[in-house]
Amino acid sequence: MSNYLLYEIGIEEMPSRFVESTLDQLKDNLTKLLSEKRVSFGKINTFATPRRLVLVVDDIALKQTDFEEEVKGPSKKISLDADGNFSKAALGFMRGKGLSEADVYFKNIGDDEYLFATIKEVGVDTKSVLMEVLPEIVKSVVFPKSMRWGGKNMRFVRPIRWLVTMLNDEVVPVDLEGIIASNITVGHRFLGKKSIEVSGLDDYLKKLRENYVILDQAERKSLILEQINEVAKSINGKVDMDEDLLDEVTYIVEYPTAFYGEFDKEYISLPKEVVKTPMKAHQRYFPVLDENENLMPNFIAVRNGNDYMIENVKKGNEKVLEARLADALFFFREDTRNRLEHYRAKLSDVVFQEKLGTLLDKSDRIYNLAKKIEVDFELNNDALQRAAFLCKADLVTSMVFEFDELQGYMGMEYSKIDGEEQLVSKAIFEHYLPRFSGDIVPNSIEGSVLSILDKIDTISGFFALGIQPTGSADPFALRRQCLGILTILIKNNINLDLAKLVGKALDEYKGISFDKEKVTAEILSFFNDRMANMFKDFGIRYDVIDAVLSIDEKNILDLFTRAESINKWIDRDSLTDMLVAFNRVSTLAEKAENDKVSAELLKDESEKVLYSAFIDVDKDIDIFMAQKEYTKALDRFAGLKSSIDTFFDSVMVMDENESVRNNRLALLKSIYNSMLKICDLSKIVYK
Repeated sequence: MSNYLLYEIGIEEMPSRFVESTLDQLKDNLTKLLSEKRVSFGKINTFATPRRLVLVVDDIALKQTDFEEEVKGPSKKISLDADGNFSKAALGFMRGKGLSEADVYFKNIGDDEYLFATIKEVGVDTKSVLMEVLPEIVKSVVFPKSMRWGGKNMRFVRPIRWLVTMLNDEVVPVDLEGIIASNITVGHRFLGKKSIEVSGLDDYLKKLRENYVILDQAERKSLILEQINEVAKSINGKVDMDEDLLDEVTYIVEYPTAFYGEFDKEYISLPKEVVKTPMKAHQRYFPVLDENENLMPNFIAVRNGNDYMIENVKKGNEKVLEARLADALFFFREDTRNRLEHYRAKLSDVVFQEKLGTLLDKSDRIYNLAKKIEVDFELNNDALQRAAFLCKADLVTSMVFEFDELQGYMGMEYSKIDGEEQLVSKAIFEHYLPRFSGDIVPNSIEGSVLSILDKIDTISGFFALGIQPTGSADPFALRRQCLGILTILIKNNINLDLAKLVGKALDEYKGISFDKEKVTAEILSFFNDRMANMFKDFGIRYDVIDAVLSIDEKNILDLFTRAESINKWIDRDSLTDMLVAFNRVSTLAEKAENDKVSAELLKDESEKVLYSAFIDVDKDIDIFMAQKEYTKALDRFAGLKSSIDTFFDSVMVMDENESVRNNRLALLKSIYNSMLKICDLSKIVYK
């Protein structure tokens, strides 16, 4: 076996949501520091269970590489004083590098001489480097929430209880705030030994498995998947699979054993998500479906241990779920005693934000926006307005108060029971979408518009208060809501003028004082920043994004479609020659006072030809832009290149005659403005 490093960080049970990001940070930190310390290595493998984070480094060198570097100091003129002795500048250079006068020399560079020295450093044993590096990679991990313990200065997500550090078969006694690394690990909390001495990596892996710890999370995940599918098959069902839940369960067990439980069939009459939410979100159980995709009165759980007394474990889990489902049934019956509309008035008891009013105020603003919105696509306005009126009402129901994950879903279910139109019920649920990155988007136009109205109301209100995301801080999730709007507009091909919508949203805020023009500009800039990032994710070049976002267009879908078209259009051999010509136009256009061209002042044949060609091209561009034919518009504009080249070859734009000069500048300004109908080609980078 090649040389390896084993580093195990033993911790109290770690929340599953932090595991993967912690492993990534540990790996990145170790990669960076080993590279900086000139220790070569191969692959870094990462493993985790709830109680341990492990790094295994393959092919690690046992010694640093030697280091040699020639460093340059001040020029000879500065390095020597009038008597030929080393000056303060030279001595400072030596002192800073830890050099003596015997170590330095002069060397010619061009017409001058400079003070130089060659710094050499012999590599030390890797063990010494690890003593310094390994504590730092742990201390550098950042968590959303962390803690101190036992009087230690460092913070971590949970207290660290032991360390194992071995370079091949040798212990590296790393000191992490008084926790000294050894070759002693621990097994499963209940089934394994409390102290296990290991002689190396193979022995470590073997003894962990003997002590009911499957270290490799990929192996655990595969084993869990196999087990839950077998258990579901044994009761003639199939797992209602959820990858996120599978990942979560993988990181809360060290030795998985799957089993099934049962619950009263009475609960199957509840809406499906009402049954599934307590199972998945609260108990980490997998629901079971029959061949018709209906819920069965069963669940599958994964125990952190073996099958010893599994029947007792099963009964305990059934009892816990029974209590939660009984609560859900009670809440459902209580809530459905009244129509959904009944709960809307109670929104006045819940504060949305101190200065932005209650949830009823927010609900009213959304409803007013739904009545005012102007669109050029087919939309059921009655359904939109009814959904807007009811969309927040379920927030004060007993069910959502207990299971807040069901917001929107319960509004949909309760409105169905009330006999509301299907479009209304669907839009109530969809207005919360997308809830996170990668989530589904609304698939009804009414749900899409309602989601946009809800999110734009939130963004507008907080910006009106001067509350904006700063750095990594975004306590009101305004970035996520902005990206949600952009995602809906682009994925669902919805044409909306963002500036108009923001203006209408700001008009709803009557009780606070703000500069509407300033706040509107800030919101549009905020959207532009998010758009730029989103467009990059679609593979659009950064300069194309600049070219599109710099024009006066506020229709998000139009901007995206335009950017995609331009991104493809610029992939051509003739691009450089075209852009050189158009950039000359752009540069001189900035000097123009206006774009009013007088045909009588066109003296040279080349400028007459260019003006005539421009008139035809500009008309065609208007036609193509109205049809959203951006590539055709660009092709037509590119047809001006030869006339532009001839113009520049034939005339002096900055003519001595002021009228002629201004007229030529106006012509170039007109061409530039025509280009801006498509994008600003001057932003495109060329070789």
